[in-house]
Amino acid sequence: MHNPSTEFNRTDMIAYCRDAAWHFLTQRSHGLLAGQVCAAWKRSDRFARWVETLIAATEQDDVYNELLRNPLLDSNGAPLNFKEMLFELRASEELIAMALAKSRFIALLVSMHIDFTHSKEASAQAFLKRIRAKEKKWLKEADSSSEEIGPAYGLLEFCDAFSLLICQDIIPTEGRTVVISSGPDGTVHSVRCCDAALVVEPWPFEDAELVWSYELRRVEKLGFASDDALRRAFQVAPVELRRVRVKKAKAS
Repeated sequence: MHNPSTEFNRTDMIAYCRDAAWHFLTQRSHGLLAGQVCAAWKRSDRFARWVETLIAATEQDDVYNELLRNPLLDSNGAPLNFKEMLFELRASEELIAMALAKSRFIALLVSMHIDFTHSKEASAQAFLKRIRAKEKKWLKEADSSSEEIGPAYGLLEFCDAFSLLICQDIIPTEGRTVVISSGPDGTVHSVRCCDAALVVEPWPFEDAELVWSYELRRVEKLGFASDDALRRAFQVAPVELRRVRVKKAKAS
């Protein structure tokens, strides 16, 4: 991992600037890494609706293809910060519709994630009110309960948070501990770098050591003249496969 004392911006894609170049990851790449985190979970702690939880963890940010959208750049020609992207009704409706086409359980998890990410936005309130009103019906149709769906969403949120930390490459190299999130049982997990690996405590995974991977593109340019210029640069940039080693802390 690199030292995080660099500039970070995020478009709908995750993007960070380092060494006179922009590094881009799509939301699908981030989601696939979140799925790898979920798939590694301790077997004895997995839920009855495990496959649906895994699918939701992988696909919860599959809202749209970033390259098909405008604007992609700020006034200085740098990629927009995706944390500043606001709620979009049509995109959220389509995401819920896709989830419902799979299962009510997945739709509930995706609905909870939209609520988690947009609950403070005024423009999202009417939509959130509508989907909250449907959750009781979906729970019944899924033959599930709030006691079952709550921990499943806790795991999804943990996987999403851990994947974002890795994809942004912001875990400090000097061994400082960073909080990931709470797991499905409310336990707070943290991560730190040690010997070119990430050490997670307490350890929630089945195997004592894991290797995950994700794809990114590196564009050796600081600014872009237009959205189309960014699209072209992204499309021709070579794909790099990054591997991440994650291991259990040594017993003291």
